[in-house]
Amino acid sequence: MPPSPGNAERDDEMKSKAVIVLTTTLLVTCASIGVSDAADQQDAVKSAVDKAIQPVMEKYEIPGMAVGITVGGKDYVLDYGVASTKTRKPVTDSTLFEIGSVSKTFTATLASWAQVSGQLSLSDKTSKYLPSLQGSKFGEVSLLNLGTHTPGGLPLQVPENVTNNDQLMKYFQEWQPTYAPGTYRTYANPSIGLLGLITAKSMNQDFAALIEGRLFPALGMSSTYINVPDTKMADYAQGYTEKDEPIRMATAVLSSEAYGVKTTATDMIHFVEANMGMIKLNVELQRPITDTHTGYFKAGVMTQDLVWEQYAYPVDLKTLLEGNSYQMILEATPVTQITPAMEPRKDVLINKTGSTNGFGAYVAFVPEKQMGIVILANKNYPIGDRIMIAHQIFSKLGAVTPPRSGVKVRGRSGVNPLIARLTRRENSAK
Repeated sequence: MPPSPGNAERDDEMKSKAVIVLTTTLLVTCASIGVSDAADQQDAVKSAVDKAIQPVMEKYEIPGMAVGITVGGKDYVLDYGVASTKTRKPVTDSTLFEIGSVSKTFTATLASWAQVSGQLSLSDKTSKYLPSLQGSKFGEVSLLNLGTHTPGGLPLQVPENVTNNDQLMKYFQEWQPTYAPGTYRTYANPSIGLLGLITAKSMNQDFAALIEGRLFPALGMSSTYINVPDTKMADYAQGYTEKDEPIRMATAVLSSEAYGVKTTATDMIHFVEANMGMIKLNVELQRPITDTHTGYFKAGVMTQDLVWEQYAYPVDLKTLLEGNSYQMILEATPVTQITPAMEPRKDVLINKTGSTNGFGAYVAFVPEKQMGIVILANKNYPIGDRIMIAHQIFSKLGAVTPPRSGVKVRGRSGVNPLIARLTRRENSAK
């Protein structure tokens, strides 16, 4: 006997309620699992970073550090210690650190942007933009040579007797190559610094104005500066020498272009994600960023990109330490040009170190894994320790499962031979 209309309606109503209860239960369960997974990843990241950072801070008596991590599609910032030993103000996500030669990656990005926009070509000679160099040996050096440390032999620092641009041009006019351009890599601030100066000239603007007014805003980096504004000085960490004396970098010829950026771990991990294509950017900017990963020269164990340095991934710790050794910074390294240039790849580890007398920085990322790290400290400690920190953290986090919901974490031995090479004007080393 068929059910009455009334009974059928009641049955349908009961089934609907059951479905709603079941759906609600599933949603609550899934949400709980997502939170649990995110919490697990948060714990994994914090544990890995704590174990790598804290022993090094203790070993070198580093007052404060900030570490940015991107892994599993999420980013984390962990803060340690104090921005100043005098005020005891803790390091926070807003703390500004000097990043030394990591600044050069922004100079490279700006130059690449100018090339994509048709305002310069890396194959151009320096004399095209600096007429005073016409007829000189340096006038024949290409912009690519500047961006890859291969112009033919330059000192690590701008000479101390060069204190203005007129003197700088005179220095380059009188320069004589030690090697043929494109045959040796000599790591040098004057090289990348001049690339920045020429790039700004090609874009008809001051370098600092271009970086702060166009590039940083386009990248979404709201707490990154060449010239820290008065309103942000309270966030600027105090740097410390090996003897724990307070110090900050002073401006000098080509300082803005070569080592002048101050930034936060939050902004820098955002920049790392932009370099891996993880952030939606205008194609007119994303292409220049990616182009900086083009491989131009084989230099020892690493490939020299436009400022960035890359290694086939996976890469062992020994190779990374060799590629970032003081020998690679302070001595001439024979190079082999890659012809045609190697297109940007994802199966590589790309890195850059940076130092001033009072700060130490390291940035590394693996596009294929969408994994990256930024390590900032308000003391210049050995580069090898920075490499080992990153390698240890990468090893721990390489197999982390991507979370289903977002979480953000808040978080004296050895001799550094670069200290002797840093001048009283606070030039960056590497």
